[in-house]
Amino acid sequence: MGKPNDTTDGARAEALAAAHLARHGLVVAERNYRVRGGEIDLVCRDGRTLVFVEVRLRRNGGFGGAAASITATKRRRLVLAAQHYLAQRANAPDATCRFDCVLLDTLASTGIEWIRNAFSADDL
Repeated sequence: MGKPNDTTDGARAEALAAAHLARHGLVVAERNYRVRGGEIDLVCRDGRTLVFVEVRLRRNGGFGGAAASITATKRRRLVLAAQHYLAQRANAPDATCRFDCVLLDTLASTGIEWIRNAFSADDL
């Protein structure tokens, strides 16, 4: 079990990421979209493109940093959740979409790394 502030830190990291993306023109459509077997932290619109965003906070780089924590299993779960999200929306199945990652090593807006097109469903 994690430390008591893990949930709070995760929510703060997602809020920082959402604000960062909004400053760059994306519109946050949904937060914490959950389905059995997967979750998407943020679903955004970038023009006509749906963007599924994974937010990772990793303060201790001893385990590889935030990017290293997005394993192949985690990517498969994100794709599963994205497929479910698209299937549930009548106008979305043929939507252009991408998977982005927002990485934070600290809970500060100055420490944000945004990776557009971090991976695709075809990469799995």
